[in-house]
Amino acid sequence: MSPYTPDEPATTLFLERTFVSGDVITGTGYGIQLVLYLGCARFLWSQRRKGRMQPLFLLIYITVLVVVETIYVAVQARTIQDMYVDNRNYPGGPWAYFLATQYLPENVLFIATLFTLTFLSDTLVLWRCWVIWTASGRRVMASLAIAFPTLCLLASFVVGVLWAQKSSQPGLSLYSQLPVVLGTSYYALSLGVNILLTLLIAARLLAYRRRLAGILPGDEGRDYTSLAAIFVESAALYTVCAFAFLVTYAVNSPMNQVFLGMTNTGQQIATYLIIYRVAEGKGFGKSALEQSTFATNSVAMGKVNTVPLAFNRRSATRSDLETTVDSTKEDAFELPPRQ
Repeated sequence: MSPYTPDEPATTLFLERTFVSGDVITGTGYGIQLVLYLGCARFLWSQRRKGRMQPLFLLIYITVLVVVETIYVAVQARTIQDMYVDNRNYPGGPWAYFLATQYLPENVLFIATLFTLTFLSDTLVLWRCWVIWTASGRRVMASLAIAFPTLCLLASFVVGVLWAQKSSQPGLSLYSQLPVVLGTSYYALSLGVNILLTLLIAARLLAYRRRLAGILPGDEGRDYTSLAAIFVESAALYTVCAFAFLVTYAVNSPMNQVFLGMTNTGQQIATYLIIYRVAEGKGFGKSALEQSTFATNSVAMGKVNTVPLAFNRRSATRSDLETTVDSTKEDAFELPPRQ
């Protein structure tokens, strides 16, 4: 150990190291999120159409998301400065200062923005689950499928508000007994919601995959039903990170600071990847299933001259579509040879 090491317990020093590491992970993830935001915003802005609200709504959604994330990163950077620069000689060290000052505005904003980001991202995954399950037109079945995850999401909202409130009160901190219980409950609910939605989305996409495999030749439709697509659509990246954070936070391990940065970053990246697929035209929905139904009818009628099905709407040219229509007309209205 260096002779210049602060006179603090080894556990406290490890906590401070993981706190800084988590901040570095958050900053790195923020840069990735900005790149994904600009890509999503460009696609959504280019696809705006009169009478269509979804691109505009998603553009507003990701803008709110990036603004909240910017506040989250800014207050976390301010907290680091406050701990390690402005109050480095606080009795007990920077970590003791952090625990004793959870009522400061930057710490209150830290908890509030973290909760807001998690709830917004969970809501998006719930929406994608609804879209995927209603693609077949069975809205009653879809409603039953997402009923329990919706109740869990509402419960997580209530617990999350209490967690943010209790963690920022004087005399308490993120690691006090009551906030730890509330925080563990909140992330357990959030993780539970995401696991349920991941299973629901994966099961539905696998069912569609089997259906399309018996219809479409070759690799057609893999944009929607590949394992990578299922991983993105179900936000499985967040589920993995959140599980690691939940375990380390519940047992009060210092590594929870690292996994907290990974959880927030992973969740936001998963959110942008979902929206990017939707904006690019690769997100599964009712239109994709309608196209597969069209392909089924074409195969059943023996139309072998049709062009490969373009799941990404922008990948099909006008001439391809005209060729498909012309070949269909010829097959349907071919006259018998003149005697």
